[in-house]
Amino acid sequence: MGADLLAVPAVIGGAEVTGDDAFLDLDPSTGKPFARAARLGPAEVDRAVAAAREATAAARRMSAETRAGLLMRLAELIRRDHDRLTDLETRDVGKPRRQAAADVVVVARYFEFYAGVLRALHGDTLPPMEGLFAYTQREPFGVTAHITPWNYPLQMVGRTLAPALAAGNCCVVKPAEDTPVTAVEIARLALEAGMPPGMVNVVPGLGPEAGAALAAHPGVDHISFTGSRPVGAEVAAAAARNVVPVVLELGGKSPNIVFADADLDRAVPLIANAILQNCGQTCSAGSRALVHVDVHAEFVARLRERFEAVRIGPGAADPDLGPLINAKQRDRVAALVRTGSGEADLVTGGAVPDEPALDGGFFFRPTLFDRVPPDAVIAQEEIFGPVLAVTPFRTDEEAVALANGTEYGLVAALWTRDVGRVHRLAGEIQAGQVFVNTYGAGGGIELPFGGRKRSGHGREKGFEGLLGYTQTKTVVIGL
Repeated sequence: MGADLLAVPAVIGGAEVTGDDAFLDLDPSTGKPFARAARLGPAEVDRAVAAAREATAAARRMSAETRAGLLMRLAELIRRDHDRLTDLETRDVGKPRRQAAADVVVVARYFEFYAGVLRALHGDTLPPMEGLFAYTQREPFGVTAHITPWNYPLQMVGRTLAPALAAGNCCVVKPAEDTPVTAVEIARLALEAGMPPGMVNVVPGLGPEAGAALAAHPGVDHISFTGSRPVGAEVAAAAARNVVPVVLELGGKSPNIVFADADLDRAVPLIANAILQNCGQTCSAGSRALVHVDVHAEFVARLRERFEAVRIGPGAADPDLGPLINAKQRDRVAALVRTGSGEADLVTGGAVPDEPALDGGFFFRPTLFDRVPPDAVIAQEEIFGPVLAVTPFRTDEEAVALANGTEYGLVAALWTRDVGRVHRLAGEIQAGQVFVNTYGAGGGIELPFGGRKRSGHGREKGFEGLLGYTQTKTVVIGL
């Protein structure tokens, strides 16, 4: 079995490791295996952490210019292999090819961005004190662990790996078992770029085995985790036991707030894309639309027309909407939609497509609910599928209360021409990012990103993302 499947090894200390066991990686568009990945456990994770630890001495001796050169070279190699990486990401995740192609560009941009800004990473000279001279310097943590999700495998490697390496850390990546392929490709390219063996290690495996072992490893100095809230809580508990910092990004229930003066010609396409991109499997997906009663009917009618025109198909065919990641996720979305049908008005969608050409894949139709009560399950729970819940409102105060009325606080958007309203409400909304008359930012590499409330804590992207992978040392000299 598996002779014609893509082999996905681990990369530990610069060597490829297959281990004694393996698991199958399915193509979500067909439901059939296309890769066979090494199934590693605590022993291999221990080897990877040791390899990263051994590489920290060389990493600390590197000048900023050397690290920047390595990151830029890695970005060049990613751009060189753009088509191949796009093919692999399309098959592994099932997303439309043009979205996978955009992800390859974004991951290259992460390494380019941090290659540039790491030169600005410096300490400070502190104000004079009697008889003392003091300054600070920024230092890497040492070994950083990166537990990444399946929805944006390439982007998430870039988002966490690039700033960690820029700061001088050595890394161990545990990719999601549904999408292990491209993380290994990045590790191979890092070696080709000239990074010392052990600076980038990748350990495929199952979450309870490799993931849990990495989160709990006493040789890890910093953890980054993106994924579900229950698993994030387990990772945070493991980090607490070892007294190491952890950055958590745990999803959201992000609202688009559409006021009566909104430009619907601009808003509707972007709001539709905010929930349909990657089949709704995006932590910052705009999964709620809060719409003023004066434009509510027109908004819903326009959105229905757009949803019903969506082309569904395998990622390689570059449709508007690809499949969900696996059967379990498809069934979860379907169950939540059934619940929603008893809570609100189902406008369109709500079912698995019945086209024979889609048999075997994990597809689900774009689904629009209207008049969703704010306490409904589909208004409160992250569905992680192409499902949008619309709730009408009358006043600005009601809109803010609805926007803040979940346990999450990742992203929000305001659609209005009223500048005063923008500034007033942006300060009242509990979210890590607030967009105005737009949504998302094509990767948003320069923009600090992270959650409030149960969406997690810590910030990634931008210069803050780089600072998060450093620790401050204060040096005090008696004169």
